[in-house]
Amino acid sequence: MGYQPNAAARSLKTNRSQVLGVIVSSLADPFFSEILTGIEEIAQEGGYSLFIAASQNDSNREQKIVQTMLEHRVDGVILCSVSFGEEQGRQILENSFPVVVVNNQAAGYFRYSIYHDDVDGSRQLTRYLIKLGHRKIAYLGNSTAGRTTLDRLAGFRLEMNANGLNIPTEYIQQVPGGSPECGQVGIDHFLQLPHLPSAIICFNDMMAIGVLRGLQQAGLDVPADISVTGFDNITFSAYTNPPLTTFDQPKRYIGAEAARLLLGLLKLEIREDIEETKIKLLKGNLLVRKTTAPPAEQSD
Repeated sequence: MGYQPNAAARSLKTNRSQVLGVIVSSLADPFFSEILTGIEEIAQEGGYSLFIAASQNDSNREQKIVQTMLEHRVDGVILCSVSFGEEQGRQILENSFPVVVVNNQAAGYFRYSIYHDDVDGSRQLTRYLIKLGHRKIAYLGNSTAGRTTLDRLAGFRLEMNANGLNIPTEYIQQVPGGSPECGQVGIDHFLQLPHLPSAIICFNDMMAIGVLRGLQQAGLDVPADISVTGFDNITFSAYTNPPLTTFDQPKRYIGAEAARLLLGLLKLEIREDIEETKIKLLKGNLLVRKTTAPPAEQSD
């Protein structure tokens, strides 16, 4: 008969808004769009809608987002912003909202988190390049990504050390962001070195796309002159020229697991045991495409 339930009236009755807050670092990054797809699928199945906001790694913006979510009385929050700090997290927790974090640098402050094993992923990428014959391998990181870039750098260092390989100081470069533009800034650093690395491991696929463009503009061939890897396996990575070797995080599954955990916390029988701590570590897979090959001197 055309009747539409009044969600606002229902929330007054049940004391639930049936809305989950989701905070990501950037809506422009395809990595987060796939995380959000996984979250939304599970949220809809549970009868919830999403309130999505991007922090842009800005603490003032983060505070405003938290305040807005509190005003709209979201039932819980999934925190996918890697740099979201303890102060803003404390503001959420003080209002008794259950919080699940994904790959967050302040995750130790929260009880419930979903992680991808970035150390293992970075080790697999480094190990693959070493097996190809590379010895001069560099790492290009994102200085704003906190724990994520530190874990990926740690994996790189561990695998290089395990194989007795030296890492020159200039072969580790951090730039303030994870965009293609930041990738181009990073490759400018390596191009100015007296000895160019034979392979570069990039923090993510977006940066690797910028690195590929910068190398092509410099007249270098990938992978004949230098090999490049990304991380995340965003959709675009299969369509670069050449297609990008990367590490595939189970992004949609990560989002789905975060949503399942939060919905579980919202059930009364689980919230009675809210002091329990739960951390889930997920693993991905190496995807070998066309931006990696044995180093030029070995090919010769």
